[in-house]
Amino acid sequence: MTDDRGVPMSYMTLEPGTRVVASDGTPVGSVAHVLADADADIFDGIVVSAGRRHLFVDAPQVARITDRAVTLTVDAAAAERLPEPSENPAELRAHADDTADGPLVQKLRRAWDMISGRY
Repeated sequence: MTDDRGVPMSYMTLEPGTRVVASDGTPVGSVAHVLADADADIFDGIVVSAGRRHLFVDAPQVARITDRAVTLTVDAAAAERLPEPSENPAELRAHADDTADGPLVQKLRRAWDMISGRY
């Protein structure tokens, strides 16, 4: 289905330079890198070039990917507060105090949804 936002597409075909906009339509920057594990078909997020800064956008913060733009789930104010990507990949560890809605559980649930075809 096509609309004024463009044709939906996969993160696997997302090209560097594609514009990135906040949920309110405010320009944020452009795609610098797609972060994914191609072997496991897991989309982890994108790195956005925003002027002199780079921002890390986690996969749940990506609302839509089209041939024209990536739309985020966060507004312009929240997009300005996105963290810069770290040099080293994050290490995922389970802790006894992880809650059912903690970041580890969310990442595992997202991975399972992708593997099982529900995502």
